[in-house]
Amino acid sequence: MSKKDFLLEIGLEEMPARFVTDAMNQLKDKMEEWLKDGNVAYEAIEAYSTPRRLAILITEVAEKQEDMVEEARGPAKRIAKDEDGNWTKAALGFARGQGLSTDELFFNEVNGQEYVFAKKHIVGQETKTILPQMEDIIKSLHFPKNMRWNQYDLRYVRPIQWLVALYGDEVIPFEITNVQTDRKSLGHRFLGNETTITEPRDYVRSLLAEHVIVNPSERKEAIRNQIKQIEEQNGWVIPIDEDLLEEVNNLVEYPTALHGSFDESFLEVPEEVLITSMREHQRYFPVHTKEGALLPHFITVRNGNHEFLENVVKGNEKVLRARLSDAQFFYREDQKLKIEDALERLKSIVYHEELGTLAEKVGRVQEISSQLATRLGVTDTLTINRAAELCKFDLVTQMVYEFPELQGRMGEEYALKAGEAPEVALAIKEHYMPRFANDQSPSTMTGTVVSMADKLDTIITCFGIGLIPSGSQDPYALRRQAAGVIQMILDKNLNVSVEEVIEIALNAAEEKQLLKRSSEEISKDLLEFFRLRVKNTLQERGTRYDIVEAVLSETIGQVDTIVKKAHLLMEQIEAASFKETVETLSRVTNIATKASRSTELSESLFEQEEEKTLYKVYLETDEKVKRALETGNVDEAYEALIETKATINLYFDNIMVMSEDEKVKENRLMQMKLLADTIQSFANFNAIVFA
Repeated sequence: MSKKDFLLEIGLEEMPARFVTDAMNQLKDKMEEWLKDGNVAYEAIEAYSTPRRLAILITEVAEKQEDMVEEARGPAKRIAKDEDGNWTKAALGFARGQGLSTDELFFNEVNGQEYVFAKKHIVGQETKTILPQMEDIIKSLHFPKNMRWNQYDLRYVRPIQWLVALYGDEVIPFEITNVQTDRKSLGHRFLGNETTITEPRDYVRSLLAEHVIVNPSERKEAIRNQIKQIEEQNGWVIPIDEDLLEEVNNLVEYPTALHGSFDESFLEVPEEVLITSMREHQRYFPVHTKEGALLPHFITVRNGNHEFLENVVKGNEKVLRARLSDAQFFYREDQKLKIEDALERLKSIVYHEELGTLAEKVGRVQEISSQLATRLGVTDTLTINRAAELCKFDLVTQMVYEFPELQGRMGEEYALKAGEAPEVALAIKEHYMPRFANDQSPSTMTGTVVSMADKLDTIITCFGIGLIPSGSQDPYALRRQAAGVIQMILDKNLNVSVEEVIEIALNAAEEKQLLKRSSEEISKDLLEFFRLRVKNTLQERGTRYDIVEAVLSETIGQVDTIVKKAHLLMEQIEAASFKETVETLSRVTNIATKASRSTELSESLFEQEEEKTLYKVYLETDEKVKRALETGNVDEAYEALIETKATINLYFDNIMVMSEDEKVKENRLMQMKLLADTIQSFANFNAIVFA
């Protein structure tokens, strides 16, 4: 079977940079799925993208689909044939639906019952006859935002300007919004011209001749190398932010890196402000000395060649000067604002229509912080209270209004300039931490307490008014904030249970009469919500799903103890004796489910020595396990459980729990129930799965 290459290019008006890579990957994934479902053989598939195009090149595509044999199951034999062995209407209808005669039907057994089957040979179609289906694939791409243009019904990321669909040297015909497929593509908007692609493998070379690097990896590497060259020529250090590099890469088709400068007087503004202004407004890379100090230079990437670079540099310097002048003005003006005046302004800013103003939220954060500090035994309550009081004051500054991502950081800067204690200022910045997955926790206890209080207040009050995340919808980032609370408890080894911190914040919200539902109902939802966050934490640490279920009960307790239990059980998985231990302990917990909760254990009903021995071992083990878990010593608790194995096995070898004497039976079941409670205080061993 001969083979040909296939090229598909979707030419568009410039797409937003953040949409490009995902759209390219979508197109590739959908093409791979289409080829697989259609039984079309190929050698390799390569995806390309620029701001103006999405493209796929598939090499060595078979000219014909592979033939298939489909096996379809029909009715059961007892329905397919009557008592005389004749085909029934059900069988005849099945054969007709498959386009076959009854002579071609046969029987196979499935799960102990015979069914009628049919094999249907499907001859593959020529590939070029099915390639027009690309139209559906193109239309099926989804984007965060779409638009409509002209009179067309299609909603798409940007208007489609041209389409290339080549199979070998043949154009595959179809059209979208009156744009017909062709072999003609467009080069760089300013440097290139229209180009005719003779065959698919000429695509990359043809576009490069028109100043378009269609391979995003090559384009990104070119940017990286050019920046490196500037770095070496000037003796600078240019840190490359990978997210910024990805964005810049999707803004250009033919990159040329260049550098410019700004007035040194702007260096009076905090470094983070300058870098944020350059990155967010202009997509510039900052420049540092080898010692790490910010220099009055920047790196930008032009969508074009090296011609007239001096003019480009001057234009960029002019634009940046205006941006940095604004930042400098905001910085100077903000320092005129007294902190107490900023706090007063918070009273007029609505945090949420059902939850009051930002000032009221700050008040709750102060109260929760105070109670958390007391619970954690933190003595410096004045520092914590002041940090909580000031944690949101910078939200009314001009700098944070212009650059919201600098919230906290500007609070720290302005608090220090206003004479606040360094730990208070640092806590203002750190109370937003951790901001995202794998971000650091606050470095200080003050920052940790205020951060937990802020996040807990947000979570609890949102749950209190019914703003509970569902599916992928989480507009207030409650999952991230709950994960942050769990992370801080673990990172700081805080001796506090999840239930305790929830109760502190829940009581604060209830006192302010903010809850629209009963506190019991909210508490139940919150525990399940945090339980899932703990589950995610364990999974991220590589814990097996069954071990996760084993160590997570309805109550959560202290997260560090749960993590230690999971780590210990993961280590025990490889031990030869672990399966025997799990089976012994699970035997107790399984039979304990039959116990009546109203029954009380009576030692006078013990009939055999094994009952008395097991009861004595239970009392000792229960005390050891409780004491060990209270101090977080999971190894000691586990060892105590292991020591019960011989006694438990001896008990079951000699005792019939389900005695004919009802009172004896209930007493023995209660004995199992007590021991099971001790075992399950460590883990639900029944959840552990062995291959």
